[in-house]
Amino acid sequence: MSDFILETERLLLRRITHNDLDDLLQIWGDAETMSLFPKTLNRQEMAEWIDRNLKRYEDFGHGIWAVILKDGQQFVGDCGLVIQDVEDVQEVEVGYHFNKKFWGLGLAAEAARGCMEYASTTLNRRRIISMIRPENLASRRVAERNGLKIEKEVFWRGYQHYVYVIEKR
Repeated sequence: MSDFILETERLLLRRITHNDLDDLLQIWGDAETMSLFPKTLNRQEMAEWIDRNLKRYEDFGHGIWAVILKDGQQFVGDCGLVIQDVEDVQEVEVGYHFNKKFWGLGLAAEAARGCMEYASTTLNRRRIISMIRPENLASRRVAERNGLKIEKEVFWRGYQHYVYVIEKR
C-alpha cells in the first residue's frame, strides 16, 4: 500500500498529483457533476486547484485524495479532509467528488467513511463536518448513511449549506 494513504473494501486513496489533471477535469469540468457548485473548472483552474491541494498536504498533512478503484486501478473521484472556516470556527470537513460514471455504487459513502476513520484515528479529530447545499440530495444521503446529522444551516461561500456533523466521544 506504499503510495496509498488509506484503503477501504473497494478503494485506495492516495495523494493527488498533476498527473491526475485529466481525470479530475472529467469531474470538475463536467456541468452536470458540478451543477451545485459555483462553476466548472477549466484546465488552468484545475491545475491551480491541484497546487492548493498540494499545499494542504504540506501545511496540514492531509487534503483531498485521489480515489482509485482497486479492481482495475481506475481513478473514480476525489475524497478527503479539508480545514474549513465556518462562522469563524476551524472545522475538518470530509468532502468528495466522483466521476458520474461511478455514481450510485456507494463509492462516495465508502471513501468518506474511510476518510472519517482516518480523521478520527490518525488525526485524533473527534468532530467532522460536511458542508452540503440543501438541494444536493445525493450528498446528503452519503452524509446520513455515514451517521452525520444536520447541526445547523448557514450561508457559506454565497449559498445556503447544511452543516452535517458527527462527533466521536
